[in-house]
Amino acid sequence: MSTDIPTAFDDLVEQFLVHDGVERGLSRATVTAYRSDLRRYGDFLKSRGITDLTTVSGTDVADFLASLDDLAASSRTRMLAAVHELHRFALDQGTVDQDVSAHVSPPRRPRRLPQVLTVDEVRRLLEAASVGTGRDPVSLRDRALLEFLYATGARVSEATGLDLPALKMQEHLVLLTGKGDKQRLVPVGTYAACALEAYLSAGRPALQRKARHGTELSAVFLNKRGRRLSRQSVWEILQYCARRAGITKPVHPHTLRHCFATHLLEGGADVRTVQELLGHASVTTTQIYTHISRTELIEAYRLAHPRAISRDGSASSEHGAW
Repeated sequence: MSTDIPTAFDDLVEQFLVHDGVERGLSRATVTAYRSDLRRYGDFLKSRGITDLTTVSGTDVADFLASLDDLAASSRTRMLAAVHELHRFALDQGTVDQDVSAHVSPPRRPRRLPQVLTVDEVRRLLEAASVGTGRDPVSLRDRALLEFLYATGARVSEATGLDLPALKMQEHLVLLTGKGDKQRLVPVGTYAACALEAYLSAGRPALQRKARHGTELSAVFLNKRGRRLSRQSVWEILQYCARRAGITKPVHPHTLRHCFATHLLEGGADVRTVQELLGHASVTTTQIYTHISRTELIEAYRLAHPRAISRDGSASSEHGAW
């Protein structure tokens, strides 16, 4: 916290973080995120002279949320979730007699359709990963990585955290570990399987030998120093390949995951199947991919509606052809 002498609020936060890390078994990353979010909450309360959660009101919590207008809606929602957890913990511990944060709701996030690449753009992106002959270790890795992301719809964190035993190459399957350590089996298509086999046989061993401080025995995707590839590196690889492919649409780490879902649905896969493949807890999350493009919607209307198009062409000539 910002003060040198711990306050009652600081002590409560430390108890809460220990509880989350030890008793609830939350990951170190989650506990670190809670610590950072609650530090900002604590600083806000102290600016109002509040150093004890017993004197916090619902208005204080709402004002704290309003003070975060410089952040994205997702960040504000995450911070409020940390505040809710702290207040519920204090209530459970008997530190306070009510949860004053309970009626403060997170900001509504605008529901935006993910922008996806066409099948041809994906093909160009994947081919752009192969530089020169495409047989050097980095090119083999980049092609395998992008093919894998598109073939499986894996989150970038799932790809960077992937270990060799999770690959079932003979069965063309991979065991992905997603949010909350939930696991799911996902098929690996032929193109991705071939790219992975080429990388594992000729690319990965060369990268592994470059490790200066011991070898990385488990990670599938390695960086140039023989260590586990980072999420930042994946973003840089995607940006580089998008530029080489001449793609002007925004490309980010989840672009290929969005493409995976959208192209499966356009190809006839049902939304429940795609939900399972993506590892979504709710089908509602998956349904954002069921959008239909304006062109497809108009074409479907023209073909299906009995009075969409005049059979003799008169309506078309009078009111303009679509």
